[in-house]
Order: sequence, then C-alpha cells, then structure tokens
Amino acid sequence: MRGIKLFVLLLLLGGGAYYAYSFDASEVNDSETDTKDDLSLEQVQRDSPKDSPKQNEEDTIKLNGQLYKWIGKTASTLKGEFGAPTRKDLSSYGYTWWVYTNQENQYIQFGVENDKVVTVYATGENLSAEPAQIGQGYGEVNEQFDFNEKVSLSEEFQTYEFKLTKDQLETRPLVKVKDDIFIQFYFDRFTESLSSIRVLNTSVLLLQRPYKISYRGELPEKPTNSKEEWKEIDSGMEQQVFDLTNIIRNRFDKSMLDWNDRVAEVAFGHSKDMALNNYFSHFSPDGNGLKERLKEKSIIYSAAGENIAAQYPDAPAAVEGWLNSEGHRKAMLTDDYSDLGVGVYRYYYTQNFLKKQ
Repeated sequence: MRGIKLFVLLLLLGGGAYYAYSFDASEVNDSETDTKDDLSLEQVQRDSPKDSPKQNEEDTIKLNGQLYKWIGKTASTLKGEFGAPTRKDLSSYGYTWWVYTNQENQYIQFGVENDKVVTVYATGENLSAEPAQIGQGYGEVNEQFDFNEKVSLSEEFQTYEFKLTKDQLETRPLVKVKDDIFIQFYFDRFTESLSSIRVLNTSVLLLQRPYKISYRGELPEKPTNSKEEWKEIDSGMEQQVFDLTNIIRNRFDKSMLDWNDRVAEVAFGHSKDMALNNYFSHFSPDGNGLKERLKEKSIIYSAAGENIAAQYPDAPAAVEGWLNSEGHRKAMLTDDYSDLGVGVYRYYYTQNFLKKQ
C-alpha cells in the first residue's frame, strides 16, 4: 500500500450509552457507568427555530488544512492522492468509508457516496487540519472556531438548528465553517485536548442528527439496509473500533492489541443479545456476565474487561465516547491486555479485552 499522507484534523463525537467492566480470574471488580444516549425522539422538534447569530461571509473561518478540502472531491481524485484504501467499509448512511491507516499512529476514513467525498473522520499524527491540530488544547481551538451552543443552517425554505448541551459543547462541539461544511471536534476531557476531527456536509449531518434539533421543513430519511448490508456495516465498524483503539493506545504509549476471533464472537453475541432483547447492561437478563460468556466459549485468560455502548451514530463516535468515560478509558488503556475482540450489531457496540494466561 502506498505511504499514507494523512491530514491534521478536528473532531466529532456522537452520543451514546456505555459501560466498563473488568476482572481477573479470581476476583470480579465492577466499574459501571451507564449513560444512555442524550439524543431521543423527543429532542427532534418540528418547529421554527429561534433566530441565532448568522455567520457573515467575511467571518468565514480560513481553513488551511488539506483535510477540509476533500468534501465534494471525486473518488478518483482521492485514489490518485492516497492510492487504494486499506479497506472499504459500508456505513449505515448510504456512503462507503475508504479507510487509510498504518494501524499505529495514523488513521483517516473518507465517506464516499455517488463518487463524491461527503464526510471525513481522522485522528493520529501528521494530519493537516490547520488552524487546529490533534493534541491542541480546547481553549486554543475554541479561539479559532468560536464554539456555540446553537448551530443553524438553511436549505432553500427549510431551516434547522442544532442545540448542544454543556457536555456536548465541552467534548464534541459542532462548527459551521462554510455553507455546506461542518466540523465536529472530539475532545479528550481528561487531557482537555483535541482527540480527533470529523468533517461532513449538510446531508450527512442531517442524517446522523447527533444533537438535539429543531427544524422547519423535512428531515431526510435514513437508508433502509438489508440484513446482508447490516452484516457488512457491522463488520466494518468492528474493524474500525479495533483500529481506533490501537491508535489511541499508541497515543498513550500502551502496547498494541491483537485481534482475537473467539473473543470477537463473544462480543458480537452480547451486542446482538442487547439489541434483540432491548436492554443495555453488562449482564444479560439471565444474570450472566462476561465471565460466563467467556467460559461458555472455553476461552482461557488471566484477566478480561468489557466496554459496551449503544446508539452512537458510528464506530468512531463510540470509541471517543469510551475515551471520555473514566471506567471505559481505563479498560482501553490497561497495560496488561494483549487481545481484543469487537462485536457490533445495529448500533450496539461491545469490545472485550483479554490477557492470556
């Protein structure tokens, strides 16, 4: 694969629910944090948004980084610049992720739909996202982009306004930088620094709806995916969670984890069980937890841990959510783990960590 020339970027983070659980072979130590997604149907209001400050053309933020210039570019231009992607992952929103990563310290994925780039997510080193950069402090980025709790947009006779909570403003602010370009900045609340960046056009933002929204007009309908398409979507998100977890571990000088197929089977089973039986917990309705699930598959280990999440719009958002929760962060950055298995089913995410005996 050709050398990856990644660009510095900014970040977005979806809402979600999550839980961290860790234990060793002899003693169970629970560390629970259950937080449901802060975006619900009641938060989508069809009305006339209140007036909010409009950005004048002369106030448009000057974006020097190459990252922002990819929205609207063709797939052939993308391939000409980067070569063939590491892989292509189908998303649940109609576009396909072209993933480029060295699986250590560089990661970027371009969402391509109808031969055009419609969104970009990136993190890691050597990224061109001026005037921001990964690792930059919250205050510095805020000075450049002026974060606001309300972000509005208009399309012909339709008007939309996203309303961010205090927590969202601190961990995943949204900024409109041009008529059809928005940026979500994902911040690490523990280091108060920029962790990753997502750039997206209006259509993708309205499909994902990661914040409370008031609108006048119509909202686009999400694509209806077949069972076979969902298998492909879930599989792609599993690999994204795995890759991004290792990128983050590398950021904090932790050892890289190996993919474990058998552990991934356990993780997928739990995600599917939560989705089909409409619950969100580390323990299934019959009372079984990770320890029992691993035992059922005859998996031998000396320590294991689990993170779960629900209703995040995609894998990058889920990973950034875990990073910002103390228990989940601890599981992601534990030194002792050697293996990782990830299972995703319809916006339910499970990652199981393992230390072999």
